[in-house]
Amino acid sequence: MKLGTAATVALLVWSAGANAQDMKAEVIHWWTSGGESAAVKVFADQFKKAGGVWIDSAVAGGVNARTAAINRTLGGNPPTAMQFNTGKQFDELVEGNLLTDVEAVASENKWRSFMPEAIVRATVRNGKMFAVPVNIHGQNWLFFNKAVLEKAGAAEPTNWTDVFVTLDKVKAAGLIPLAFSGVKVWERNLFNAVLVGQGGPEMFERIYGKQDAALAASAEFKAVAETYAKLRGYVDSGSPGRNWNDATTLVIQGKAGMQVMGDWARGEFAAAGMTGVKDFGCMIGLNEDKPVVSTDGDIILFFKQDDPEVEAAQKRLAALLISPAVQVAFNNAKGSMPVRADVDMSTADPCMQKALKAVDDPAKIVTATNRFITENTNQQINELISQFFADDSITPEDATSRFSTIIGNSD
Repeated sequence: MKLGTAATVALLVWSAGANAQDMKAEVIHWWTSGGESAAVKVFADQFKKAGGVWIDSAVAGGVNARTAAINRTLGGNPPTAMQFNTGKQFDELVEGNLLTDVEAVASENKWRSFMPEAIVRATVRNGKMFAVPVNIHGQNWLFFNKAVLEKAGAAEPTNWTDVFVTLDKVKAAGLIPLAFSGVKVWERNLFNAVLVGQGGPEMFERIYGKQDAALAASAEFKAVAETYAKLRGYVDSGSPGRNWNDATTLVIQGKAGMQVMGDWARGEFAAAGMTGVKDFGCMIGLNEDKPVVSTDGDIILFFKQDDPEVEAAQKRLAALLISPAVQVAFNNAKGSMPVRADVDMSTADPCMQKALKAVDDPAKIVTATNRFITENTNQQINELISQFFADDSITPEDATSRFSTIIGNSD
């Protein structure tokens, strides 16, 4: 459905009302790469056009940004708003009575009528919406530079078997086969992509959703670990500690063949002037015939304030973030999918079109792990996966045994 006239008029009326007085909003976020900066600029520009004052507080790294916002809040100087991810990350903030809910804005604008039920569940606590979801991310994409594959004499991959054939050919051509970010969160992201692509959605959700320790100790799960370990041979020596967007740049510059990363990497290709038709290709779920999307998303939280004017700015910003035109512009720049099912995404690139088609089928969606397990368990798994990738003396048998113990004792 295309952006409706009523929605457009509503946004214009909202903007006119805001022009009467500047509304200040300091927003802490970790959108710092080229594509991410272009996306958050959509929010800032639209808020300014609506008469507001956007105070941009970018902090590199999700953990660093969240820590900064929480410390500010506990110190009595909360920001207006803060980027988080969907999941259990903000439960303690709700329990500590530190957040302002957005239920009144959500009800007035009928958010539940056009948001997927999974997104609503991810933002509701105690019957009220405590977060504004701004996108739906796909975490398990493979992106490749078409010119590099052509130079290496490799066909575009469509499944895991193809991937390894392509990696071998790119390696033989003297280029980096797999651009990799050797940071715990991205090492884990690659592992999860292998789990979805090889083990399948049922294994993924049984492992994380049901904390199935027996399955984590099985031969089937060990096979996933073996495939993950095999990928060690395709990364370069400079990968440890590398930022994810720097790995994407290697693919963009033709120094590497491919990268497994979330759809936010598409924003980097777009920022570099590359298109998904002629310059780069993509495969969702590492299996083109049976695409499965591992979903996550960004949310905006609003901290409790003593200033009524700041509270008014929070409500107006919340409404703007979900407005149809802003959802389209932001997600086209970010590389993610909108949380609204009633907007026209015909301008989206071919990769997003693949994702939008896939998520129409609930059977092709797996839920991000942070919706199921605590941050403590999550960090234990991250540490294990990082050690496993870095140290080839750790066997798949050892890794799966330790994984089974962690998931079986999940808190």
